Amino acid sequence: MSDELNKLNQEKEAQAAAALEAKERTTSKTVDTSDKADAMTAAVAAGGLGRVNMDEFNPEVARPADQVLGWHVLDLETLPSLGKFYPANTIIKIRSARAAEIRHFSTMDESNYIDMEDKLNSIVESCAQFTAGGDKRLSYKDILEEDRIILLLSIRDLSFPEPENKLMLKGKTEKTKKSIDIELSVKNLVPSVIDAQIETYYSNKERTYVINTKSAGTLRMKPPTIGIMQEITAYLKDRQEKDQEFDKAFIQVLPYMQPDWRTLNLNKIFQMEMEYKGWDEKKFMVVYRLAERMKIGVQTELETTFDGEMAKAPLDFPGGIKSLFIISDLAGELL
Repeated sequence: MSDELNKLNQEKEAQAAAALEAKERTTSKTVDTSDKADAMTAAVAAGGLGRVNMDEFNPEVARPADQVLGWHVLDLETLPSLGKFYPANTIIKIRSARAAEIRHFSTMDESNYIDMEDKLNSIVESCAQFTAGGDKRLSYKDILEEDRIILLLSIRDLSFPEPENKLMLKGKTEKTKKSIDIELSVKNLVPSVIDAQIETYYSNKERTYVINTKSAGTLRMKPPTIGIMQEITAYLKDRQEKDQEFDKAFIQVLPYMQPDWRTLNLNKIFQMEMEYKGWDEKKFMVVYRLAERMKIGVQTELETTFDGEMAKAPLDFPGGIKSLFIISDLAGELL
């Protein structure tokens, strides 16, 4: 009995020793692995793992949406209107024209005024954003008709930034009559200046001219928007298709009398024409002269400086209006 008890105790001691030895081996491996991990971390912190740049595996830094989508804020000071007829805090953004938009533009019939206007407006509609007050989205139709040329040239610059795609016009210096090339660009356009007397009636609150007159009462007038001109064009087309006459003098003053294209349609224009025919000669004369003196836009000549003197060139589109977005000179593309 004593011998069996001794034998049992010896077996238990052997098992305990084996368990202790296994635990020591596991602990040694854990410490060794931990030491190696610490050494590896230190090596990475000190100089990285050879040529691997760990920054490449970091999450991509978010970029502004405008930068990703290619939208650029247009400087309102470059517009003939200076932006003063738009709501306060107006922001106009533009982007380059895409292939589908250029293909649509290329179908323009330059002999057809309505089609030409449609294609020009389609570029503005697609490539411009118009907001006011930070979050109110407006239509491209709210852009003034005479501001459109600046938007189109600015969109073109974004679409074709290469130097060989510049539109160049033949010009001359004023004094020495040297022949030079002048670029058709925003920087060389000369805006028309509205009569100083008319400017005294500008209302910053209403963003229009509020003019008190003896013969016509108080008039609210401003240069027309794209939307207003589209409605008037539709009216003229309707009159022509129906072989009906219209008053040309009325059509000249109407764009400056209408504040918003949203309230304008064929019936409204017809009603306004009937009312217009009831004006006396003094009221017509006042409105007509005011409309003439508040026209904005750009002058018919480009201007720049060359060798210290002024140089000018007639404002034109070499190769036609299509040359805005269709390259007319293939010399830079052919190998």
